[in-house]
Order: sequence, then C-alpha cells, then structure tokens
Amino acid sequence: MGKITFYEDRAFQGRSYECTTDCPNLQPYFSRCNSIRVESGCWMIYERPNCQGHQYFLRRGEYPDYQQWMGLSDSIRSCHLIPPPLQHSGTYRMKIYERDELRGQMSELTDDCLSVQDRFHLTEIHSLNVLEGSWILYEMPNYRGRQYLLSPGEYRRFLDWGAPNAKVGSLRRVMDLY
Repeated sequence: MGKITFYEDRAFQGRSYECTTDCPNLQPYFSRCNSIRVESGCWMIYERPNCQGHQYFLRRGEYPDYQQWMGLSDSIRSCHLIPPPLQHSGTYRMKIYERDELRGQMSELTDDCLSVQDRFHLTEIHSLNVLEGSWILYEMPNYRGRQYLLSPGEYRRFLDWGAPNAKVGSLRRVMDLY
C-alpha cells in the first residue's frame, strides 16, 4: 500500500533503507537522511523516534535533499504511513475556532487554505474539529513551517495536535492516489 526509501546522501546516493509500513525507530538502518523517494502512499516522517519531534508530510515523488521536504536537518528517526481513509466519501471538512474547547468564532473549511490570515483574518487557531478527511496544518502561510497531521476528531487546544502555540498559517488536505 505504501513504499518509501530513505537515502543517507543527497540525490539518492549512499546507504538506503526501504519501508512499506510504520517504523517507530529508523536509527538502526541509517545515521542521516539526505534524500527520499516515495513510490506510493502518503507519509509523515519525524525527526525523533516514536513519531516525535518535527514532522513532515510527503506524498509520491522524489526529494533529492532535505530542503525539498522543508526539513531543518538530516535527522529522520521514524515514519508513519497515513492510511487511506476507510469509506471516505471524497469530501474534506474541518471547523476551526478562535478559542480553545471549540469556542469562539467558528469557520468551516472544505478545501486547501493557502493563508488562514487572508481567508479568515486569523493568525491563531486554538481548537478545531476535523469532520472528514485528513489534513496537514502548517505553522506559516504558503504551506511552510512546522507541519502537523490532523486525522478526524476533536482537537480542543493546540497542544492536542502537538504544537507549541496556536499559530496557524495554512491548511492542506491529504490527497493522493492510493
């Protein structure tokens, strides 16, 4: 269902390791990661073991150096295959709130949002409810900065999605041909 290959050196050189499922600890297989090839599926990769630390969303494609996935370093220590949604209707829906506990002004999204500030006049989202589909939340506009995977469910405060603060710049639907 999914296949990702990690390479120690840039441009798909050096020692490599192939994954077809979640791997909570990649440290035994390579010491650094400077390029990645995703043959199928959507993946989250993490800078620390057990899906901790900075996370990065990758879909099918080639990433010849870590800047291509907006990485801050060559440290990748775990990965998670994002499963295709079961009985997914093809629609995506999320409600965002200006205050925690799903309170305050609410806005609804059904498509990608390049700039939360331009579209909703917000720079912070304190809680949200993902009703349909999986999403990637980005700290900055234009799909830049820290990334967080959001699966369907309630996130009553920004700590629930793993962020150090409520700053949100953009949101993108997880879409790929499985």
